[in-house]
Amino acid sequence: MKFGLYGGSFDPVHLGHLLVAQAAVEELGLDRLFFIPAAQSPFKPENQPAPDAVRLQLLRLALAGRTNCEVDDQEIRRGGVSYTIETLRDYAKRFPGAQLFYLVGADNAAKLDEWCEPIELAKLAEFVAVPRPGGAPAVFPPPFRGRTLKGFQFDVSSSQIRARVKAGLPVEHLVPPFVAGAIHAAKLYV
Repeated sequence: MKFGLYGGSFDPVHLGHLLVAQAAVEELGLDRLFFIPAAQSPFKPENQPAPDAVRLQLLRLALAGRTNCEVDDQEIRRGGVSYTIETLRDYAKRFPGAQLFYLVGADNAAKLDEWCEPIELAKLAEFVAVPRPGGAPAVFPPPFRGRTLKGFQFDVSSSQIRARVKAGLPVEHLVPPFVAGAIHAAKLYV
């Protein structure tokens, strides 16, 4: 089995995330892709994301009908700072023999050796860089194995979406329709 693990804040999930997911499934031949929202990023300790239940709801809305993608809320259930090593250990234990691919922003690939327990991280999964339009190519420090998705580049970020909502600008062209409706109904990011 080939499993992709896609961690992030997903605050909110947007079409760029879904395009990355589609590219990963196709290019890596994944059997399943797990979206794993972080409770708290160790690299953004000052960021206070939307409530966990809301981010999970938005992800579930965005993935409705996608049979090869699902939400894994283990990092939120663990609480505190989310470390990838804990999540990868869980997958290695639950799915022995599965080939694990961990998606990471291309800008973060060069810093993988600074992540918690990098030697074990490198043993547990192959890392897959998600390029940003106009961004530098991914560089994987030893001992990390990695490749870069060709994908469908879509220049949007969750912070841009939050800023647009706060400014009263439309986001329907950047997020799935049910996600846009849920953001407006819950008055998120205003």
